[in-house]
Amino acid sequence: MTIIRKAREEEQDTIAVFQQNLAQETENLQLDPETVAKGVREVFLHPEMGYYLIAEADGKVIASSLVLYEWSDWRNGKVLWVHSVFVDAGYRGQGVFKSIYLHLKNEVLQNETLKGIRLYVDKTNQPAQEVYLRIGMSREHYELFEWMP
Repeated sequence: MTIIRKAREEEQDTIAVFQQNLAQETENLQLDPETVAKGVREVFLHPEMGYYLIAEADGKVIASSLVLYEWSDWRNGKVLWVHSVFVDAGYRGQGVFKSIYLHLKNEVLQNETLKGIRLYVDKTNQPAQEVYLRIGMSREHYELFEWMP
């Protein structure tokens, strides 16, 4: 049975490793472990930014996702942005992300200040896009633009 819950501070190292693995797998990027560890720690130090959700099976952390808040003046509420989704390779294809998504969807439905869920995905990550469509998410009319020095 998979349990979805907010991550605890003592799980930071696992989350940081997951993030390094994610960058390597999806974008062939080698991230600096110290920088990632500090970045993960910041979320725990500043919960107003968001939080990590983890999936646990048999007492083992098998997935993590960063959930950040976006204020929507159009909706007068918060939109949950799902970032940095990583599922351990041995647990992929078993509905782990779907469980995370349904957990978040339930949060939105039970909290009137939450207005929806958004995420972005690398254009080349077809397997992830197929999962998102299969669980009922839709491609919207927005394009993502960014500037990263």
